[in-house]
Amino acid sequence: FTKCCQETGLLMVVKCRQENTALKDCLVGYYSDPLFYEECKTEYLKQREEYRATGIKKKRQKFPSNV
Repeated sequence: FTKCCQETGLLMVVKCRQENTALKDCLVGYYSDPLFYEECKTEYLKQREEYRATGIKKKRQKFPSNV
């Protein structure tokens, strides 16, 4: 999806519909997975607890874009 948008510019709304649909389907699959939700929740609570204890924010991890 990212690559399609970069290549088409403003016409991405029309030309990248198929890629956008595939991206949405993938995300919905993860968001509706209870196991994945619990994993993310546990990680968030761990980071929040660490921040509250130390007052130091942890740097966000950068993920490569799907090209």
